[in-house]
Amino acid sequence: MASLRKGHCYSPVKRAYTRKSKYKGKGFIKAIPTSKIIRYDMGDIKKTYGFRVDLVSKQPIQVRHNALESSRQIINRHLAKGLGNNYYFKVRVYPHHVLRENKMITGAGADRMQTGMQRAFGRAVGISAQIKKDQPLFSVRVQESNVTAAKMALKRATPRLPGQWAINIVKE
Repeated sequence: MASLRKGHCYSPVKRAYTRKSKYKGKGFIKAIPTSKIIRYDMGDIKKTYGFRVDLVSKQPIQVRHNALESSRQIINRHLAKGLGNNYYFKVRVYPHHVLRENKMITGAGADRMQTGMQRAFGRAVGISAQIKKDQPLFSVRVQESNVTAAKMALKRATPRLPGQWAINIVKE
């Protein structure tokens, strides 16, 4: 199994490169890896709440799908333990940007086996969500008495995410 590269390799937001080719089929990515995010809506969806607590990005950044799923699990576990089913938690972004990597061979004789940068489109290794500045990543809807618990849950997820994040509280 291929090992994951460090998160900072993919954090700057870039437009997807598309290969220009004489043949239409070679200009597209054939297989996209499946997203690791399992659920986008958690908690009691039908209930009405008075406050919304958002985790907002302070800069434009890319977040890989495994980081999104990891932070989603932490937030949902903390909310379920503290509030029971008295919240509505939503993942507000979808990972659609395909991350590619042109693997390089190392060792003796590698220069004779590899093409180098010729035809270096790369194979898909993962997907990520591109997030703009001040765009919410996660939203938690709660009653006024549970706002601090929602803030703590969102704060626990920030070490698992690249970049800098802020927590906004909005009265609905």
